[in-house]
Amino acid sequence: MNDIIQRLYVTGYQSYELGIFSEQDPKVKVIKNVLKRELVALIENGLEWVMISGSLGTEIWTGQIINELKESYPEVKLAIIFPFERFGSNWKEHNQLLLSELVQTADFVDAVSHQPYQNPGQFKNHVNFLLQHTDAALVVYDTEYPGKSKFFLGDVEKYLEQNPYELLTITMDDLENSSDFGDSV
Repeated sequence: MNDIIQRLYVTGYQSYELGIFSEQDPKVKVIKNVLKRELVALIENGLEWVMISGSLGTEIWTGQIINELKESYPEVKLAIIFPFERFGSNWKEHNQLLLSELVQTADFVDAVSHQPYQNPGQFKNHVNFLLQHTDAALVVYDTEYPGKSKFFLGDVEKYLEQNPYELLTITMDDLENSSDFGDSV
């Protein structure tokens, strides 16, 4: 698919899946640097909207990167599309603060379900919404290190059977090749 990616969903490992329990962990800097490099290339090629769901880890870091990049690329916008209302309200206070800061700076915030969590179907509806409203997904994921994102990738594979969509990945090799990430895992 050679079309310009204008709307991108970014997801991947949650911080705990990578053994990251502090924003000061050196692995965060490595992941952010690789994400930033990928996002800048996409922005310079026409990317307008970056969407996240607000999950801890890859998605929060992506939101923080987009906020930093807005200084150099004011045309890029951040959308936070929650799967349901009050997403993250049961998190630890520090994590709620990270999410709250992003919500305050995002260009668009909404939830697919306007009810609090009720059932897993809300996540399925959320994924369907994201696939239908983006041109591509950038996923920090490696099949050798399974995590929650494997479910999203399964949905993307089914979606690709009948729809044009681009799937971009950042693997553990990509992260390790960018620095000493492997030494800190």
